[in-house]
Amino acid sequence: MTQGAGQGPDVRTATLRDFRVPAYVHETAGPAEVSPGPPVPAPGEVPDDGYTPTQRDLPVINRGDTVQVQVMPEPPQPRPSDEHGPLFVVGDVHGYLDELVAALHEQGLIDAEGNWAAGNARLWFLGDFTDRGPDGIGVIDLVMRLSAEAAAAGGYCKALMGNHELLLLGAKRFGDTPVNSGAGTATFQAAWLLNGGQKTDMERLEDHHLQWMARLDAMEEADGHLLVHSDTTAYLDYGDSIEAVNDTIRETLTRNDADECWDLFRKFTKRFAFRDESGPSAVRELLDMYGGTRIVHGHSPIPYLLGDVGSEDESDGGGPVIEGPHVYADGLAIAMDGGVTMAGKLLVCQLPLGI
Repeated sequence: MTQGAGQGPDVRTATLRDFRVPAYVHETAGPAEVSPGPPVPAPGEVPDDGYTPTQRDLPVINRGDTVQVQVMPEPPQPRPSDEHGPLFVVGDVHGYLDELVAALHEQGLIDAEGNWAAGNARLWFLGDFTDRGPDGIGVIDLVMRLSAEAAAAGGYCKALMGNHELLLLGAKRFGDTPVNSGAGTATFQAAWLLNGGQKTDMERLEDHHLQWMARLDAMEEADGHLLVHSDTTAYLDYGDSIEAVNDTIRETLTRNDADECWDLFRKFTKRFAFRDESGPSAVRELLDMYGGTRIVHGHSPIPYLLGDVGSEDESDGGGPVIEGPHVYADGLAIAMDGGVTMAGKLLVCQLPLGI
C-alpha cells in the first residue's frame, strides 16, 4: 500500500469561527455549461441512475438550516493491543483546515502546535480533502506531514481516495478536454468548478500533491471495519479483493486517459446504496467480497442519509444537531460525513462504535 508523506506548511492555530459554505464559482469551462441538478431523493425513492457529475452533486445548505440527527452514544474505549494503538477515522474535510485541527486536537491526536501526539494510534482519513472549503491544499499538507510524524512515533496516518481527489486530478490533468459523460459533452474543469472547486487550491497545487493523491488507496480493512469513501457498490466493478481494487484504480489513473478517469470519477460520485430497504444487502455484498463486519464511509452527508433535507430551500429555523456518526443499514454501515460544509460538523471518531 502506498501512502504519501511529506513536509507541509506550519499548521494554523485552531479557531472557532462561523462555518460558511463558500460561494460556488459560477463559470463555464469550454463548451460544457451545466445547470443545478435535481434534489436528492427522499428515503424510499430510488436514486436516479442517470445522475452525472455535470449536475451539482448536492444542493447547498446554509448554516441556519435545521438538521435533526440522532446523537450517537460515546464510543467505547479501545481494546488493549500489544501491536496497535486505537483506531480513528476522519470524515470528509473539504478544505476546512481550522475545523480539522480543532477536531484532531480534541481527540488528542495532535498537540497545541499541530504535531502528532498520539503515539502508536492509527488514523484513517476517508477522502475528500479539497473543494467547497477555504484551504484544501493546507489540509493535504497537514495529512502528509502527520503521516511522517505518526510513522516515526510507531503509529500511522493514512488516507483513502475520495471522488473529489479524482475530480481535482482530472481538472488539473485534462482541464477543458471533452469527455463522454453519458449525458453529452462534459469537462473535468466544468465539473470541478460546479462542485466547489476553489481557484486558490488549483493555484497552490504542486507535483507532490498530485503524486500523493494519485497513489491513494480506494479501500482498506482495519479491525473488522471495511473503510471506503463512497456509499456505493461501484467498488465491485474494479476487483474481487481490496488489493485488486486499489491496483486497478491506480493503474487507471496511470494510463492518464480522460474518458477512463471520468468514468472512474462518475462511478464514485454515486451514493445512497446502503440507505433504503435494500441497503443491508448491498453492504453485505461488499463485506462478503472484501472482508470485515461493518463498512465505514464518508461521501454522503448524514442529513441527506436521514432524508431530513432535500433541497437548498428547506429550512425549519433551528440549530443543527450533529454530534457523531450515523449507524444504519441494520447496524452494518457507519456514515462519517458530518456535513462540515453545511449544517454539521467535521467528525473525527474512534472505532469501534456501539449501536
